[in-house]
Amino acid sequence: MPRPKRHLLATAEETSNPPAALEPEQAIACVKKGEGKNLYTVELPDGASLLVELPSRFRSAIWIKRGGFVLINTSTFDDRENKLNGEILNVVRDEKLWRKQVYWPGEFAKKSAYPPDSDEEGSIVGKLPPVDDSDTET
Repeated sequence: MPRPKRHLLATAEETSNPPAALEPEQAIACVKKGEGKNLYTVELPDGASLLVELPSRFRSAIWIKRGGFVLINTSTFDDRENKLNGEILNVVRDEKLWRKQVYWPGEFAKKSAYPPDSDEEGSIVGKLPPVDDSDTET
């Protein structure tokens, strides 16, 4: 029998608001790859890759996509000898609200969907074809 809808709504409500401040062992990370069995490879702002686990309260309730952001705790598995480096504490769902927080890393600044227009000569969109002087002389 599936979990009641109230549990799903409570989990969704819990993840919608960012915390006021982060603990020293907490960090915001970008999801790079789903490894399977509720394990994800994430990248920290400094470029380090970690393997983190999704806790059971989020499983089948909140979906994580590549390129999304999560709040992780890196001290969860310090006492164990395994390849897991942390646990996902929260999934960033309202990214706009999270980006306004003072602890949001500058390395995860929002990137434009369009590349910067550095080569103006290469683009001919919106320009008329060149006029030939030989056609106007006759």
